[in-house]
Amino acid sequence: MSLITELPAIFDSFSDARRQGFLAVMALKERQIPLVGTYCTFMPQEVAMAAGAVVVSLCSTSDETIEEAEKDLPRNLCPLIKSSYGFGKTDKCPYFYFSDLVVGETTCDGKKKMYEYMAEFKPVHVMQLPNRADDEASRTLWRSEIVRFKALLEQQFGNPISEQALREAIVLKNRERRVLADFYRLGQLNPPALSGTDILKVVYGATFRFDKEQLISELQEMTRRIKADYADGKRLDARPRILITGCPIGGAADKVVRLIEEHGGWVVGYENCTGAKATEQCVSEEGDPFDALTDKYLAIGCSCISPNHQRMNLLSQMVEEYQADGVIDVILQACHTYAVESLAIKRHVRDRHGIPYMAVETDYSSADKGQLATRLAAFIEML
Repeated sequence: MSLITELPAIFDSFSDARRQGFLAVMALKERQIPLVGTYCTFMPQEVAMAAGAVVVSLCSTSDETIEEAEKDLPRNLCPLIKSSYGFGKTDKCPYFYFSDLVVGETTCDGKKKMYEYMAEFKPVHVMQLPNRADDEASRTLWRSEIVRFKALLEQQFGNPISEQALREAIVLKNRERRVLADFYRLGQLNPPALSGTDILKVVYGATFRFDKEQLISELQEMTRRIKADYADGKRLDARPRILITGCPIGGAADKVVRLIEEHGGWVVGYENCTGAKATEQCVSEEGDPFDALTDKYLAIGCSCISPNHQRMNLLSQMVEEYQADGVIDVILQACHTYAVESLAIKRHVRDRHGIPYMAVETDYSSADKGQLATRLAAFIEML
């Protein structure tokens, strides 16, 4: 019997976490706990946590509201931006509806302008991200933005953020990062212990679990059980091992992962925002907490940072640790920074590591599934 049929039922609970989280959000609001919505891993969650708020990832991975968004926004805009705006405009995302504040960031020009429109119907705070990460001026700017964010939260919620509360939030968020990393690093096992689809269910679903102590406990237990089963010989068959990089994956974009695994490969790791990019590095628990937060969040290897050494370094690390046979770069339509950077990623993967690379461009619809299936099947067959 395949291990897939024996995986813990909790996988399905993580897959359903976004829907179930709606009820949890309502309960939080009834207890008058502030809710801060975010779209990006650059947002320093620890600051909001120290203010007594709960942070939630907002709906932005479905084409359900894109038609409505296109009444205000260009059709040839990134689907993530249109989805984000559409869910907010139509009130079809309970997380957005109940958020007391939405925190944006200047990771791309499309988002910057979209936030201006979004601010017409929801309080929005935009953090100004530097274009570089390797010079003192950029570091000074980002640190000042984190301090400015702290002052805004104190004013918004009337709750002073003490240094002790900030340090405690850093410790708690680091604990979450470590157990999440321990889980997704199960993908390093060869042959795999579980499919990339199931890894994604948990990693994506974890963003909608608001009781962090419970989340940490569940992740630890799940990882322990899978390792024990693996030691007992319960493992998947050997197939080409695929590492995913590029734009955020989750919701509708997970069609790429499903197609890879339906056509003979296993997705063993996620370098993108959904996976290691936001989690691999913790915040230092020593020294000035604002310096520590600045260092951690500026180390995220997003394509909006130029030059983007962090992405190359993490990608190299993961190619080796996950024993990747190939790298697939998932790019959302009209995401120009990731699209332009794909040439550098292709050169890096092929020249430095000598393994195949392919870039696929997609959106949140199902219209391109046939074309994607053909290309992905050919890539996997080549491996």
